Amino acid sequence: MKLHIVPARTGLEWTRLGIRVFWRQPMALAALFFLCMATMSLAAALPLVGPAVALALLPSATLVMMVAAAEASHGRVPTPTLLLVAFRTGRQRMHSMLTLGALYAAGFLLVMGLSALIDEGQFALVYLGGEPLTREVAESGSFQAAMWLSLLLYVPLSLLFWHAPGLVHWHNVAPVKALFFSIVACVRNLGAFTIYGLAWLGVFVAAGLAVSLMVALLAGLGLSAGFAGGVMAATAMMLAAMFFTSVVFTFRDSFEAPQQPPAPEPQRTEE
Repeated sequence: MKLHIVPARTGLEWTRLGIRVFWRQPMALAALFFLCMATMSLAAALPLVGPAVALALLPSATLVMMVAAAEASHGRVPTPTLLLVAFRTGRQRMHSMLTLGALYAAGFLLVMGLSALIDEGQFALVYLGGEPLTREVAESGSFQAAMWLSLLLYVPLSLLFWHAPGLVHWHNVAPVKALFFSIVACVRNLGAFTIYGLAWLGVFVAAGLAVSLMVALLAGLGLSAGFAGGVMAATAMMLAAMFFTSVVFTFRDSFEAPQQPPAPEPQRTEE
């Protein structure tokens, strides 16, 4: 495994490839992304441990979209069986992915805990779905300070886990080493990742303006607000799926091109 340093303009290529590959298999990739989000939502509904379990599933969900995008880029159709890809490539990799999930959940909850020191947990409760966001809460100084602190702390957490699922899955790197290699790769390619982030921000803003204009035109024709909300939600889901589709290309160019996932361990039969 070798770290590659890429020029800053590569960030635009990552964005372009994510969009292009998504449109090769839009239904399959969108469906997989929806299933990942639905699984995390169901996990979040579990009593007491639900939010932590949902957070722990995020690295596996990221890996699902990475593998699905790699499949689509090679002309193959991603199938729902990829939902279990993190747990079908041997016990060692499965344990590593579970460890990654536990570390991510712990890191995220630590970020929320630190933000709670500023606003007594208001931002954490709103973000994790425990309380509705009211205008009074949103405009409070302590809430906004907690929000910005969480964002600031989440950036290094995100960089730690950005490449980690791919490193565990394709290169069989131990979880802690995967976190280290991930953040080193992101920092060494900071220019490309900055352009990548700005490019996706531009895509989101442009798509948001286009959808808002379309919704306004449809509302003028008498269509219901519920329909408009559905269009905006579907667009947001599609854009998020495109973004996650592009992640594998950042991994491919930062390390080595993803190979075929390891074959599942053969099942032993008793004689």
